[in-house]
Amino acid sequence: MAKRVVKSFGTGALVARAALTWIRSDPRAAQLERTNFHGRTVTLAGGPALAAGATIGAVVGSTSPAVAAAVFTAGATSGAVGFYDDIAGNRPEQKAAKGFAGHLGALREGRVTSGLVKIAGVGAAGLAGAALLAGDPGVRAHRGRRKGGAVRRATDVLLGAGVIAGTANLLNLLDLRPGRALKAGALIGTPLAVGRGAGVAAGTLGAGAALLPSDLGEDIMLGDSGANALGALLGVALAARTGPVGRAVALSVLAALTAASEKVSFTKVIQDTPWLRELDALGRRPAE
Repeated sequence: MAKRVVKSFGTGALVARAALTWIRSDPRAAQLERTNFHGRTVTLAGGPALAAGATIGAVVGSTSPAVAAAVFTAGATSGAVGFYDDIAGNRPEQKAAKGFAGHLGALREGRVTSGLVKIAGVGAAGLAGAALLAGDPGVRAHRGRRKGGAVRRATDVLLGAGVIAGTANLLNLLDLRPGRALKAGALIGTPLAVGRGAGVAAGTLGAGAALLPSDLGEDIMLGDSGANALGALLGVALAARTGPVGRAVALSVLAALTAASEKVSFTKVIQDTPWLRELDALGRRPAE
């Protein structure tokens, strides 16, 4: 098990760095440049690089074909629809729709926004990933024998889908400052990188660790592609290790945090809480 964890962590790191170099060398890489909150020019190349490294690293760390399929589906799909939103969402007609309510409002007007495509894609990725996990003998054995038949299994899958999509959304909500999403991912993923099925979280964390210096240095940004993929993969790692009760508890926490984000600013809460402020600023490039 330890060898799988080390291998998956290293694979995630190596693929993420290689993907970042490759993407930045592309002649069209200038289209990925954005201006961050400090007014510095950064590249969105970090997003697909993280999605690729974390997904491949997590696949290497998977304990069965079913878990590997769940990992690949959740990570690749969330990263892809997030990247689409990163590119298409920068268009003027797309920027007007903000938040889930804004995207639904645009849909009622007959417009399908890139954000709505992302939301639907991440949700579908979560559902497919949870369904694939349900077919893994190791996951079923861990949960033990339970009565309830098809209804119980369907509920379990829906809870798992909520955990995967909810974690993806949470990491995306936190990706407002350099390094913040990766630090949050490390806090969530470190306990999951120990024990049964640790390779999935380890591969994800390896990719994050490889790109963290560039993110903190404001050379890259994760965007929706990187943050959604990071969260979705950690959601798979969490769902693979929990039964209905654990998934329900996790989903309740994720739903509460998502609801809170509509009322309060996470950035303000972090700035007003000394220990969170220090952790958030740790390693970050100082403002000029």
